[in-house]
Amino acid sequence: MLQLSDLCWHAPGGESILKNINLTIPDGKLVVITGPNGGGKTTLAKLISGVETPDSGKIILDGEDITGLDVTERALKGISYAFQQPIRFKGLTVRDLLELASGETLSEDRLCTLLSKVGLCAREYIDREVDASLSGGEIKRIEIATVLARHTKLTIFDEPEAGIDLWSFAALIDVFQEMRGKINGSMVIISHQERILQIADELVVIADGQISCSGKPDQILPTLLEEPHCEKCPKEEGEACER
Repeated sequence: MLQLSDLCWHAPGGESILKNINLTIPDGKLVVITGPNGGGKTTLAKLISGVETPDSGKIILDGEDITGLDVTERALKGISYAFQQPIRFKGLTVRDLLELASGETLSEDRLCTLLSKVGLCAREYIDREVDASLSGGEIKRIEIATVLARHTKLTIFDEPEAGIDLWSFAALIDVFQEMRGKINGSMVIISHQERILQIADELVVIADGQISCSGKPDQILPTLLEEPHCEKCPKEEGEACER
C-alpha cells in the first residue's frame, strides 16, 4: 500500500507545483491519475518514484517511510516507473534491458510474450540496441515491456498511450486489465485517455497542484465530460470533450 501525506513540491524557480497532496493507494488496485496539463500529475509520479524529492510531506510504502530514499533505493524496494519520455541506453540490447529488469535470463518464449504484449515482434527487436535508432513509439513500448518484466510492488506508468498506435493501444488496455487481476501490489497510471480512465478502480483528478476529486470512474467521468473546457477536464487544451 502506498500512502502520500501532505506532499508539497516547488519548481526551481519557486513556483508551487504540488500542494498538500494526501492520497492512499491500496494493494490490488489500479488507480488512474488525470487532470489538465500542468496540474502536477507527472511531478507526482516523479516524487513517488524518487526522481524528484518533495519539499515537505511523507511517502510511505507498506508502512515504511521512503521519503528520503533515492530512485535506485526505491527501485530496490519494489517501485517501477515508466517515464513519459523513456531513457535510451546505447550499448544495451532489448534483451539485455528486459533481463536486467526481470533479474534473470529470459527464454525466447518469455521475451516474445513480453514484447508481443506491447505490439513488437521479438525476432525483430531482441538484439537491437536501445539507442537513437529506435523511434519514440518503439522505445516507449520497450520500456513498458521492462516494467511488465519486473513484477514490482508499485508500478507507475506516465502516459503510456503516448507514441503508441491504435492497434498496440488496444493490446495495452488488455495488458493493464490482466495486470490488475494479478498484481500483488498497486498500479498507478497517469493518463488523459478515456479508455484507460474507464478501466480504473479509482480515478484521482489533479488540477492546480491539488486533488480536486476522486472516486469510482462512473462517479467521476461524468463530471469530467460535462463541460467542453471545464477546469477539471483531462482533455488537451482546445480539444472538446466527447459527449
